[in-house]
Parts: sequence; structure tokens; C-alpha cells
Amino acid sequence: MINALKKSNIENEIIVIGAGIIGVMIALNLRREGYSVTLLDQGEPGKTCSFGNAGLLALSSFEPNVGISTLINTPKLWLTPNGPLSIRWRYFPKLLPWLFSFIKACFSKKIASNAQALHSLTAPSLQLYQKLTKTAGCEDLVKKSDYLQVYRTQSEFNKAELGMETRRKEGYRIDALEAEAINELEPAISEQFQYAHQIHDHGYIADPGELVQNLHKQFLSEGGLFEQAKIIDIKVNQKNCQIIGENKNYHSKQMVLATGAFSKLLVKQVGDNVPLETERGYHETCCEPANSISRPIMEGDRKFMATPMNMGLRFAGTVELAGINAPINPKRLIALKRNAKELINGLSTKNSSTWMGFRSTLPDSLPIISQSNDFSNVIYAFGHQHLGLTCAPKTAEVVTDLICNRTPSIDITAFDIKRFK
Repeated sequence: MINALKKSNIENEIIVIGAGIIGVMIALNLRREGYSVTLLDQGEPGKTCSFGNAGLLALSSFEPNVGISTLINTPKLWLTPNGPLSIRWRYFPKLLPWLFSFIKACFSKKIASNAQALHSLTAPSLQLYQKLTKTAGCEDLVKKSDYLQVYRTQSEFNKAELGMETRRKEGYRIDALEAEAINELEPAISEQFQYAHQIHDHGYIADPGELVQNLHKQFLSEGGLFEQAKIIDIKVNQKNCQIIGENKNYHSKQMVLATGAFSKLLVKQVGDNVPLETERGYHETCCEPANSISRPIMEGDRKFMATPMNMGLRFAGTVELAGINAPINPKRLIALKRNAKELINGLSTKNSSTWMGFRSTLPDSLPIISQSNDFSNVIYAFGHQHLGLTCAPKTAEVVTDLICNRTPSIDITAFDIKRFK
């Protein structure tokens, strides 16, 4: 049967592929620079990883998730019941090349300098969100707050203290708390959590999905274009980018790929290979929690977040390495629910909703924000692992500078795709 939809060609100055938080912010910035911008995504804006994340603006979480201590602790995280890391055995053979690169990155001499590079993306996050959302009329979604990281034992607290000291050296104010002070701040937290760090001057997003939708509406109101399109192929030369869609072909002078965990195939079509993997994250949002909290809480032992949001109390986090094609793993949701009930006294999960999404991750825990290896008119912006929401505003600024042939305000050498050649 012949498809009744005829393919057509559309000429645009810039096409941004990917309508998550990073892609939408890039598109909005470029439109404000006067470019003709078309935003493409297979789904609706803000309905993938940008919808279901934990909402924390993790300004001080700039240390890459690599290093000797990370390597030593990984087996324990993997083997601990209800722990934060899961690997599906069927996927393990496909994961091996990425794991070898991860192990190599754990011995890199660039970990400290990479941390500084990552900090240049995370540090301005709250301020940039406050500025941007004000222009879009949704500043109420950005909440300035501290957050707690809680632990059951002195031993777990002491392990975390080294990282907290690194943050203090960068000017972050972090207090050590014990049970009485924890209870005074957050009475709903279970008494089994005896120790905590209180990390001041951070923030969170009260509804990440709504944030993306509001910024997308602002992009459209300022003359941007959006189309849902399934991308079949990409063909590029130095003067033109051809995006072959299922129902239309698009042409542009320049192109930005901000497609998160789905970037690997598209990047390959451009002519590059990247060791990109997928961290599958889960959440449960309790709309009638019965007991709640007033600030984000990181459960320091099992590595998940609890965040008070407009729609309820969201528990999100953990890492499952299983690719993008495997179905949802019910065991991960069961573990998250069990952990949530251990964290919050009297938690009700009645009428709660669950979700699974994909984070893009590279072996060295840094994103790729750079031109492609061979084409200066193709810009990549993906691989932000757990920090996509936090890093989005500064990433969008950097990409805008690259498109406009301006020198970015931060050193982006560490984010260049050439590090994987």
C-alpha cells in the first residue's frame, strides 16, 4: 500500500532535535538570538526523562561518578538488596565495552579537572532558571531551598563527608546534623536515619514536566516552530543538514542534537561513534502521601531522592543498566516503594503513579557539548547523566554561543566529543 502522505521539504536556519529540557532551552535561546528555529521530537515536549526526574537543582553535585572509590563500591551497590544499582544479565554482554571504558575513566588523571568543568555547568543553575522562568511567566515552579542527605549509620555519614568537604572548599555551606536536629527539620523522616548533611542554598523544580511545557509554549509564542517527527536518517555536509523524517524531510543550515539517551544512533548517522549508555531511572509519585516533607531529601545509603512537588511527593532515582528496549522492571519499582516507606513515616502510596525514563550517560560522567568531529554546523548536547535538569540552562547558553560563533563563557574542552576518538 502506498503511503498517502507525500514527503515534503522544509528549509530552516536551525533545527534542534530533542524536546526535553535541554533541547527546549536551546531552541528558546536561539529563537531569542533571531534565528529561525524548528524543534523536532518524536514525542511531546517534556514527556520523557525531563518529565519524571527528581527535580533537584544539584548545584554542588559536580564530582564525576568515577574514581577508585566508586569502582570499589560498585559491586556492593549492585549486590545490595533494594540497592541503587541493577544490571540485567541479558544486557551484560552489550554493556561490556562501556564498562571497560568506565573502569579506564576511574583511573584517569583528569577527574579533578573534570569536576571543575562539570561545576561550571551546575553552579549557575538556580540563578539561570530564576531568570529564564521569569521571562516565561512560570517562576513559581523554581523553589529556592536547602536539601538534606540522610544516613542510617555513622559509617555511611563518614563516607559521604569527604565529598562534602570538597563541596565546602568550593564555598558551599554544609552542616552536619544528628537525629534531634533532623527530626526538628523534618518530623516525617524515619527515626532510623540518625545522621545527615544539610546542604544550603540550592533549589528544586516543583513540576519538571510543567516547566518544559511552559518554556516550550514560550518558544512557540516567540515564533519558534515545533513538529512531532520520527527521524529515520540524517545526512550532513558542511553547508547543509538533511533530516529524513518518516513523513517529511527537513533541511537546515545548522543542527543541534539534544536527544539524550537516544543520541547514539543519530550521532552515528552524522559519522561519529560515542560510548553512550542508558541509565534507566524510576519514580513513584504519591499524590496522597499522608505524611510529607518541606525540602528535597537524598537517601544517602540507597541513593534516591524524595521531593515535595505540586502533584505530590515524588521518590525518584536508582540506576538500572538494561538499554532502551527492555520493558519496565517491576522489581525496581517494588524496591523504590519499599525504600520510600522506610524513609518517610506513615507514607501512603494510595493512588500513586509510577514511571520509568532514560538518562544518557558516558563513561567519564561528563556530557558531550561540542561540534561534531567533522562538521562545524552540527552541535551535540547530550550525556548529562543525573544532571540534565541542573545543567540544562548553562548547556543551552554554551550551545547558543557555539551557533553564534561566540567564545563560550566557560571552558568546554572537557566536553568535546574528540575525547572519545
